[in-house]
Amino acid sequence: MNKEELKIRLGELFPAAAFEEGGEWTTVTIDAAEWEGFAREIRWAEGLAFDYLFCVTAVDWRTHFTMVYHLTSTLHRHTLVVKVKLDHEQPVIRTVSDIWRTAEFHEREAFDLMGVVFTGHPDLRRLFMTDDWKGWPLRKDYEDPVNMIKL
Repeated sequence: MNKEELKIRLGELFPAAAFEEGGEWTTVTIDAAEWEGFAREIRWAEGLAFDYLFCVTAVDWRTHFTMVYHLTSTLHRHTLVVKVKLDHEQPVIRTVSDIWRTAEFHEREAFDLMGVVFTGHPDLRRLFMTDDWKGWPLRKDYEDPVNMIKL
């Protein structure tokens, strides 16, 4: 399935989805409330079968966060980037670790370094930072008094 065919198929399944133009891969932006249903549909829908989640990233825009998910279908050989906007003060999104096992580690990383909470995650705890660490070191508003980091 080429990029245009993929956009048409996703648009049929989720009419509210917004597509970005110009990237190497098909990129879609969806609402956080639709994320779980969207993820389940693209994982098992005929012709889509996005069976491999290979990257999860949290981007801090100061006013909001964007979760970015990179998925591929090992069966159909197409790739999709999904973006979901989150509130900056309370970044919360449903886990997809029950859909793609690879999400478990990526979500823990985003929690540990950016403070994104993944509801329903089986083991959401610090990954790199110590349990007593205060703050989220990769957020743009994080201030480190020892190293005087200001972004």
